[in-house]
Amino acid sequence: MCAQQDSGRAATHRVLILGAGYAGMAAAVQLAGRVRRRGGVQVTVVNGRERFTERMRLHMTATGQGLAELSVPEMLEGTGARFERGWVTAVDAEARTVRIDDDRVLHYDTLVYALGGVADTSAVPGAEDHAYTLSGAQEAELLADRLARLGGGTVVVAGSGLTGVESAAEIAERHPELNVVLLGRAEPGAAMNPKARAYVQAALDRLGVRVRAGAEVVKVLPDAVELAGGESIAADTVVWTSGTRVSPLAAAAGLAVDERGRIVTDAALRSVSHPEVYAIGDAAAIRQGYGVMHGTCQGGMPTGVHAALSIDRVLKGKQPKPFRFGYYHTPVSLGRGDAVVQFTRPDDSPRRICLTGRLAVRYKETVTASPWPTYGRMKKMPASGAFWPRGGRFTRVREAR
Repeated sequence: MCAQQDSGRAATHRVLILGAGYAGMAAAVQLAGRVRRRGGVQVTVVNGRERFTERMRLHMTATGQGLAELSVPEMLEGTGARFERGWVTAVDAEARTVRIDDDRVLHYDTLVYALGGVADTSAVPGAEDHAYTLSGAQEAELLADRLARLGGGTVVVAGSGLTGVESAAEIAERHPELNVVLLGRAEPGAAMNPKARAYVQAALDRLGVRVRAGAEVVKVLPDAVELAGGESIAADTVVWTSGTRVSPLAAAAGLAVDERGRIVTDAALRSVSHPEVYAIGDAAAIRQGYGVMHGTCQGGMPTGVHAALSIDRVLKGKQPKPFRFGYYHTPVSLGRGDAVVQFTRPDDSPRRICLTGRLAVRYKETVTASPWPTYGRMKKMPASGAFWPRGGRFTRVREAR
């Protein structure tokens, strides 16, 4: 494979996309759709599994609910993009190569880095060894198996952010025989307006979830968690949803990264140290007027599309345009029959408007189910994916004087 790629180097521009999550798939389908009739560009997608992981549904996987089988190679059929199954083990930014499974080397002219993030179990002793996570489908399935075998006892969900809230609600609803405790520094729904926040708390109360706000886990044991201050809470299972971390591969490759290991990008989503590398989704530190973006599907897919548009423009000899994105909602599941949707300003601060109950459930399901058909539309009409809220004055980055 390497020899074939080297022999075609002068004629073919090789674009390598690492990761087929929400952002990586958006980049792959969008770019392949734009260059397939032009020729001279080879798009290759590298991912550890052929099945697409619906990260927004992992709390459902964790409670034994079956999901649709979404195949990455099948989605790429007809686009001209290649699929390469394997785990990325090293990136050489100087040689412009990527090592796969330690035994294959792929060359690139342009790299799209979309490896995303996983639960951060490194900061608290014992979390890596004793806690379950929702980092991917396999991890969620392991948790589902554990919960199914418990029969009773206490499940501690560590982390009161949105993932923790959805996980605690889902577990409590699907496993009423279990006691579910949700621990976190902040109260659930802290970033929402008072009405939405109160609704979240009422839903957790109805499901029997015991909430402990202002709690910081400092150690995870095989049968308990220890809190700052010395208190210990017995736990038959611990689910870790407190914070995320990215792969160390970017830093090891010499790419400029921030304090969390995310690739620092310019306005066009190119690495500030290696402009032939584009970083998207959770793997990128993308600055907007309101600050650095945080990882969500609503922002991840637009970064993937914009990276594809930027690459396409550069290949045509044009300058890429700056990326701008404004948040617009925060949908949160509260079990299968309840939800809340907080509408936001472009800087992610809460508006007064929110949806609750069955209407919010329908809205949340529409959002959660939308990525796959969106990729399908982009295969046929690439331009259909290039629309998202730009955020107006909230997203303008003002240059220092």
